[in-house]
Amino acid sequence: MQVQSLRWRVFETASDLQSAATVDILRSANDAIATRGQFLIVLAGGTTPKEIYLRLCHGDTDWSKWHVYYGDERCLPPDHADRNSLMAEQSLLQHVGIPASQIHPMLAELGPDDAAQRYSDILTGVDTFDCVLLGMGEDAHTASLFPGQSWDSESHAPAIAVRNSPKPPSDRVSLSASRLSNARQVIFFVTGAGKRDAVAAWRSGDEVPVASIRPVAGADVYIDAAANG
Repeated sequence: MQVQSLRWRVFETASDLQSAATVDILRSANDAIATRGQFLIVLAGGTTPKEIYLRLCHGDTDWSKWHVYYGDERCLPPDHADRNSLMAEQSLLQHVGIPASQIHPMLAELGPDDAAQRYSDILTGVDTFDCVLLGMGEDAHTASLFPGQSWDSESHAPAIAVRNSPKPPSDRVSLSASRLSNARQVIFFVTGAGKRDAVAAWRSGDEVPVASIRPVAGADVYIDAAANG
């Protein structure tokens, strides 16, 4: 089993973190486009990613080469305010020139089973992600992988159905820990004092969801001073 390797980057404020992340994501995008002709990115939901997406709008990159995927989604109507895809659309995607055919939302409104199957089909043949963006909750969950639940499917499908989520709504879809780990770069965003206990558990080696993401190249944790303790 691949051991999780982490690089911790501590920022004084969440704004400092967001600025640095924006620069680093654009650098990754431009390097991937120059090397492989495309950039495969997995977007996260949440307040910190939203602020980063707003900044990315002004970035210098070839948006036509971006391919956008999602780490998880809530089983809600597509126009619901809590949908990750709606947040990404409003804060980033509608402002830049990524072809619609290269944006791949999860059809979570179909329910967790159908949506997971359809997204697994979409990911068939998709190569290693270039960049995976992830947050972390106060219970150390990431994407929609929660404590006490399965983080991978028995069939090794890339996307899994999530039920009985401890956070509403109870039904969700998530990429599996294995598929999220299949990436050249993984960046966790951790902000706010409420995350300190989860960070301590993670650093002490507890079996928490964030610890299940184990890319070969290691992962970067962008954390603000409040969360770092």
